[in-house]
Amino acid sequence: MLKQVLFSILLALMLSSCATATFSRFHGIGRVKKFDFYSAQLPDSFDGFRIAFASDFHYESRFNNKRLPALLKALQKTNADALFLGGDYCGRNGGNLTELFDEIAQFHPAYGVYGVMGNHENNANYQIVSEQMRRVGIRLLEHVTDTIRKGDEYILVSGVRNPFDLKKNGISPTLSLSDDDFVILLTHTPDYVEDVDVRNTDLALAGHTHGGQVSLFHSYTPARHYSKYGNRFLSGLKHSSKGTPIIITTGIGTSRRDIRLFTPSEVVLVVLHKK
Repeated sequence: MLKQVLFSILLALMLSSCATATFSRFHGIGRVKKFDFYSAQLPDSFDGFRIAFASDFHYESRFNNKRLPALLKALQKTNADALFLGGDYCGRNGGNLTELFDEIAQFHPAYGVYGVMGNHENNANYQIVSEQMRRVGIRLLEHVTDTIRKGDEYILVSGVRNPFDLKKNGISPTLSLSDDDFVILLTHTPDYVEDVDVRNTDLALAGHTHGGQVSLFHSYTPARHYSKYGNRFLSGLKHSSKGTPIIITTGIGTSRRDIRLFTPSEVVLVVLHKK
């Protein structure tokens, strides 16, 4: 009897997961996942500000040119004021990155597009991606901070350069900022927020984990190699040991194996609220 109950639960979860991934309205992107984030630091004029966040495209992987229109539709669905990109634009088998960035460039948020690099942007790939970003007007944040202004008020966006090389990049760009400002830290891996003093950060956005690509009950994955902290920063809203909130996306594409189970690909929507 117990075996039958467990089998029924597992079957229901599988059908639910497959429906999310396969029968999504975007026909190639599993979902748009929304987070409402509240902060007393947020300037009044940014109450309701909408940020789209996408990462780990791995173009081309399971995410290929047939799924590019779905990415644009998902981004447009967010009605975002700004778009943040979390890195890993390149697939392990290569892909036409002009196609990818041309599609992203068709989304025109009023307050711009900002991005960081991932671990797949190494050697020649770094030059290719940085040129593509420059071509379509994406602001690459390499251990620098940019300002998004609305009238006399503003929020700050800091980007981390190669968060895996702590010897060179282990000092967070947020340390030079004021605790009074509202600061978003964009980093490819959530481990950086745990490993490094990211003082003055109000919210971090990260990718890299892919949600494990295969997970059980959305909280455990056998693929622990994405983070040295195992399943602790798998996906969703988490907190570092010092209390810094991190929103971690399951990403767009796939790596190593082109499979997803219980981890639909996603575009994240973060809506900021004045607390």
